Amino acid sequence: MTHDPAVPAHHTGAPTTDTVESLVRQQLGQALGGRRGMIEAAVPTLVFTVLWLTTRNLTVALSASVVVAVAELAVRLVQRSTVKFVVNALVGIGIGWFFVHLSASRGGSADDQALAYFLPGLLYNAGYAVVFGFTCLIGWPLVGFMIGSVTGDPTAWHSDRQIVRLCSQLTWLLVLPCAVRAVVQGPIWLAGHSGSMSADTAVAMLGVLKVAMGWPLQLAALGAMSWLLGRNHTPLESGAVSGEVSPAVDPG
Repeated sequence: MTHDPAVPAHHTGAPTTDTVESLVRQQLGQALGGRRGMIEAAVPTLVFTVLWLTTRNLTVALSASVVVAVAELAVRLVQRSTVKFVVNALVGIGIGWFFVHLSASRGGSADDQALAYFLPGLLYNAGYAVVFGFTCLIGWPLVGFMIGSVTGDPTAWHSDRQIVRLCSQLTWLLVLPCAVRAVVQGPIWLAGHSGSMSADTAVAMLGVLKVAMGWPLQLAALGAMSWLLGRNHTPLESGAVSGEVSPAVDPG
């Protein structure tokens, strides 16, 4: 990585990585939280599903999932490591709990309430896929803003077609797991809610699929990203002075 020697590094906001690919790889790793972060997000859902199916008691199932997430948070605090991913899991449980109580307040049965727990995740995945996909279609892929957040100019990357193309490919790879989850799990939720499938069967399938299609799909997407990023080595320069990101020609 290079920068104008007449400008001190602390004034340029120069990133610590020297290629677009290494920067995005680093940012994606931080965003996903690694294997531990994804497992911490999956375990509370697994606990909820198992306890609901075995006890048919929503309060027990929800409470146990919160206890597990709080225990994970306590371990993080003791180890003095980042709590962001556990807090995200707790927020997800809280939103699920809200949807359960919303269903109950509208006279929903216990089955309806159990299914309501999975509705926020379905809406999130569908919304994420639509929004991220839309940014690619209009030529402003959201992964590009990861680069902008480091170089000091949130939009300078957009002036180079090579970077836009790379960021579009990476953004589509982030869209894919969410789209697959929504397409596979959505019909199951609707079938359970409409009565065309047993609610217990729907809850069991949704619980298993939420875990099976959670971190495994995310790791698969990350692997595809790593492969894509490993093919290219686009030099990254700070745009704090010139307002531009200057990449080399894509060798791939």
